[in-house]
Amino acid sequence: MTAPTRPQYEIRAQHTDTTVTVYQAYSPLIGVPAVRDGRFPEAWKRDRMTWIKPSFLWMMYRCGWALKEGQKTVLAVEITREGFDWALGHAELSHYVRGVHPDRATWQQDLRRAPARVQWDPERDLRLDRLPHRSLQLGLTGEASRRYADEWTVSIRDVTPLARQVHQLVRAGRLDDAAALLPHESPYPLGGVPLPAQAAA
Repeated sequence: MTAPTRPQYEIRAQHTDTTVTVYQAYSPLIGVPAVRDGRFPEAWKRDRMTWIKPSFLWMMYRCGWALKEGQKTVLAVEITREGFDWALGHAELSHYVRGVHPDRATWQQDLRRAPARVQWDPERDLRLDRLPHRSLQLGLTGEASRRYADEWTVSIRDVTPLARQVHQLVRAGRLDDAAALLPHESPYPLGGVPLPAQAAA
């Protein structure tokens, strides 16, 4: 019996009734005090765009298993579902899609006003190869970025040791053991999150 096909566009995340876990990677200058204090330090720029990722493996792809310069501290940031849902509901697609937006000028205007933006990138497997379904990246700026750092954050954990342990198992060819260590990510309601035309149809 074949496994059911996953939807091409689906948010998969570790979540509870009240929180959602997202991932980011930073230098120790940001990561260490964030874990120690349970909040982002003043050095974390609240006026800049920040991207959060509900997928652990997509974070591993982005940071190269915590080996890339400036991304050697991987954080699991638990935020409120209320905040996450607010960001999804106020997001705009990061790129213009004919049929979703009336025209490019309208999309650009909406994007400038939106405090969050959605990007759908190919999900990754344990070898960090592309999968046919997509993973959500959520960019936060302005009000969303500030609220993420100072209101929505519930806890911050350092999962760099987990990243390195999983990576070692993958390199050793022990994929089943590696998979057993991955955070449990299950489908999360899409709500009003923007979708490309083919998914919205």
